[in-house]
Amino acid sequence: MSGAARPTQPSAPGARGVGAALGARLRGRDLSAAPAALNLLESSAAADRAQAAELLREVSPAALGGEAPGHIVGITGPPGAGKSTLLSALLKAWRSESRAVAMLAVDPSSRRSGGSLLGDRARVEFDPKDREIFIRSTSAGERLGGLAWATRAAAHALAAAFDVVVIETVGVGQAETEVADVADTIAVVVQPGSGDVLQFLKSGIMEIPDVLVVTKADLGQIALSTRRDVSAALRSLGSRDTRVVAVSSLSPPQGIGELVEALDEHRASVDVRERRLRARRANALADFAHEHGESGLRALGGRHAAEQLLGVQDPKLDTAALVATLEEGARR
Repeated sequence: MSGAARPTQPSAPGARGVGAALGARLRGRDLSAAPAALNLLESSAAADRAQAAELLREVSPAALGGEAPGHIVGITGPPGAGKSTLLSALLKAWRSESRAVAMLAVDPSSRRSGGSLLGDRARVEFDPKDREIFIRSTSAGERLGGLAWATRAAAHALAAAFDVVVIETVGVGQAETEVADVADTIAVVVQPGSGDVLQFLKSGIMEIPDVLVVTKADLGQIALSTRRDVSAALRSLGSRDTRVVAVSSLSPPQGIGELVEALDEHRASVDVRERRLRARRANALADFAHEHGESGLRALGGRHAAEQLLGVQDPKLDTAALVATLEEGARR
């Protein structure tokens, strides 16, 4: 998917609110709208949340006439596996193909400020003058090890404007599987000789990758052994279609082109519409449960009844509209 021509001037907002105007700019592939859009989605102010809902309606499948064209890639793996170095190499490869790239690096949250702590933006190498790159560190919020609402919403909004949207999640754990409810393609990163394979088998992470990446391929035999181990682990779980790619981000890089190809091939092989529809419904249920708790689910007749209610809704509804449907059902 190569970069397409984009308007150099944003459309006039007219009588629309700020959120609707930002959404329309993203829909028109105006990349300069991304920072303000993220600021709005991350705000907890009541007025801003209303405007964020307007923004998301403007980039919903109903407004776009189908799913957003960008490829949403989730990248997860334990600290020290080399994710940031890998992302630097991937970013360079994507930009060499004229793809516009947005990266959302999910960091642990400060208990005092609620803000992100690690600032992965500082660890990913990129040209700050390149206007077709957008990198943002986002907070995990209250979902420790998972994805905050703003991150999930931002990924889908940015996919209307950028060719590739990357979500890099923090650490690895059971909650990391939340990224599977957002991304089109999941890449799990492991490093040679780390024992990550056994840990992943215990935590269930090996069930989610579409592509598995072994870093530090320049280490030679130990990297080859790790690649064999993860391939065997995937086969034991019945994941025979998961592609395993060994890479090295050192200069000159190894395997980065193969990894880009593997990510693209997976995206081409899946029903993106169905995958994102499942994601919107799963996220709506998670948001409703987070806001209203078990009492809210009981008012709907339980989780299964809530899933059934979501299943009969218009497939082009955005997540916020689906949450509103659940809330209306709970009030009846």
